[in-house]
Amino acid sequence: MNKAIQLSSLLFILVFNYFAFAKAEQLKSNPLQNGTKASLTQTIDRIEPPFWWADMEHSQVEVMFYGKNIAKNDGVDSDLPIVKITKTENPNYLFVTLETLGKQPGSYNISFNVYDTYYVMDYELKERKKDSKLRKGFDSSDAIYLIMPDRFANGNPSNDSTDDTVEKANREFKGGRHGGDLQGVIDHLDYLEDLGVTALWSTPLLEDNDKKYSYHTYAQSDLYKIDPRYGTNEDYKRLGDELHKRDMKLIMDYVTNHWGATHWMMQDLPTQTWIHQFDDNTGKDFPVAGYANSSYRQTTQMDPNVSQHDDNYAEKGWFVSTMPDLNQSEPLLLNYLIQNSIWWIEYAGLDGFRVDTYSYNEKEGIAKWTKAIMNEYPNFNIVGETWMHDQAQIAFWQKDSAIGAIQSYNSGLPSVMDFTLHDAIMKAFNEDQQNWDQGMVKVYENFVNDFLYPDIDNILVFAGNHDTNRINGNGLYNGDLNKYKLAMTIVLTTRGIPQLYYGDEIGMDGNRDTDGDGDIRRDFPGGWDGDEINAFNKPTDYQKGFQEFTKKLLNYRKNKSVLHTGKLLQYVPENNCYIYFRYNDDSRVMVIINNNSEAVTLDLKKFAEGIAGRKKGKDILTNQLIDLTKELKIEGKTSMVIDLDDLKSGPRWF
Repeated sequence: MNKAIQLSSLLFILVFNYFAFAKAEQLKSNPLQNGTKASLTQTIDRIEPPFWWADMEHSQVEVMFYGKNIAKNDGVDSDLPIVKITKTENPNYLFVTLETLGKQPGSYNISFNVYDTYYVMDYELKERKKDSKLRKGFDSSDAIYLIMPDRFANGNPSNDSTDDTVEKANREFKGGRHGGDLQGVIDHLDYLEDLGVTALWSTPLLEDNDKKYSYHTYAQSDLYKIDPRYGTNEDYKRLGDELHKRDMKLIMDYVTNHWGATHWMMQDLPTQTWIHQFDDNTGKDFPVAGYANSSYRQTTQMDPNVSQHDDNYAEKGWFVSTMPDLNQSEPLLLNYLIQNSIWWIEYAGLDGFRVDTYSYNEKEGIAKWTKAIMNEYPNFNIVGETWMHDQAQIAFWQKDSAIGAIQSYNSGLPSVMDFTLHDAIMKAFNEDQQNWDQGMVKVYENFVNDFLYPDIDNILVFAGNHDTNRINGNGLYNGDLNKYKLAMTIVLTTRGIPQLYYGDEIGMDGNRDTDGDGDIRRDFPGGWDGDEINAFNKPTDYQKGFQEFTKKLLNYRKNKSVLHTGKLLQYVPENNCYIYFRYNDDSRVMVIINNNSEAVTLDLKKFAEGIAGRKKGKDILTNQLIDLTKELKIEGKTSMVIDLDDLKSGPRWF
């Protein structure tokens, strides 16, 4: 009898151990789905970030686990030291901070004990690329080309519509998805390189699962996933690799201010403080009560006399009802954004960020985000969208601004966007200098205020982007090549970092005011099979005029360092003619913008300070040699870019 009991007990132990071993092996092979004691199934639906890297400055990675009642565990264990465990009022989230300092690349076990059941998963620390921390961001030696990927080129028609996204392709609808994708961009990198641009900024590429108008991708629904209608995460990484082969840079359009209403977290918030919510609205336009729209009055951010009411609605109000406003004062949310940003830089090999609606963010929160990125990558660059119409207000946001210092504020933001120059360009070339402040005086006055900026070379200058009317569009310059040349001469030769908007280099039309956003975001001709015109390799005569001018000036700028970092010397415009110089100790370039409709004759003695003893120069736009000892006649609505250096024998023409 005793032997039978002993044998039965031994058999029970063997069977128990067998099934325990089998269960452990099952957990290793499928660590994200684990049974509970009650034979129910518990799933960890998401782990973010999905992996990290060894040897990071941000060594304490806060891993977010999302799954049904995941926070109701009896304990968490890890091969990596656990710094802290954070739970919120939502039991479906668990935040575990792991210390990776001094740890080698490899897989590390993380285990949970829920209802006496043991769950095991692997968390990977990858090896960083050599000198990743010291990567060099975009700067004033670059020329940036901005695209909307849905409208640039369709390289893979099979992903135009996907099963896991709601909006399907409809090229007939200006506000719809047209099918452009990452493969289309990769296919035309040689065109961009030949054009002379050195950096690519794409509007956001992360998943946007809105029912309509999702092509702009600013209402993101998953921050760790490229929208499948553009391709895959691997495709985005491949784009970065292909750019780097050409010595070109990749800039991601990052959104810190808001997500989309279809973001998966919006259906199950980690905490009610994740987004800004208001008590005076029922939230009828969004599943979460508390929606109120932003007033868009960004000037409240630096207004010393602002009311609390105005401050709240400008900064905490939602951009639109389908874009919940993120609360950067919530530490969990802020760290989530920091880690996601670092993850994409490291994963895709990014060279910079353009941050959407930068001045809408909470000032302290966005400063912490910016400084965390720059601490990880000290040579990186970030340009913030600071859409204001006053230089002091724009300069407030740049790192080490004396204006910000008055309010004890320093954003840490390296670069801002010169919207006041854009404002001037949108009007100046349709104006005669009949009044005190018209025509080229508008442009001149913009540069008068350069003293407000702590780093004037790190300013983004542009004639248009995806939110503004097309410079060549109906209602602005109406496809006038001469006016385009004047505008682009300024953009490509003044101080700062020039940015071009796709299609401007072929004279693309578009008017936002009369025909909506879709009209300024037209498809690039030739990017789709069957297009009647292919501006990539067979432009029309009209397109060729814009393209050849842009290409010549871009490629000249690329190799002319004085246009990157040289000082700016300008003269007060007379008769709607504006003259300035870019110069350093070794090199000089003279730029003439004759915005007058008639020819102008210049007495060059006036510009002796800029000419600095040179006798001859060469207009790089026409290859004409210029005698600087005589008067100079320049035709109406014409620009000249006069190189004052002897390219063969030294820095001067004698």
